[in-house]
Amino acid sequence: MARSTARNAENPETPRGNDAPNPVWFKPVMFGFMLIGLIWILVYYVSQASWPVPSLGPWNIMVGFGIMFIGFLMTTRWR
Repeated sequence: MARSTARNAENPETPRGNDAPNPVWFKPVMFGFMLIGLIWILVYYVSQASWPVPSLGPWNIMVGFGIMFIGFLMTTRWR
């Protein structure tokens, strides 16, 4: 019995499930989505609707907000 408690003291269990920390890539991807969405909208306004996808017209704003929204949804899972 003493061996099992000593082993647990040396190697604590890693948190799993809801208590586990986010992977290393999570924050850059989350902030990346928010920045890409913002840049999408800025490019649309600065280029006077000729960029990023001219055939979408004003729907480019919704695409930009949609990309940003993915990043904001990821913030609810950030630990």
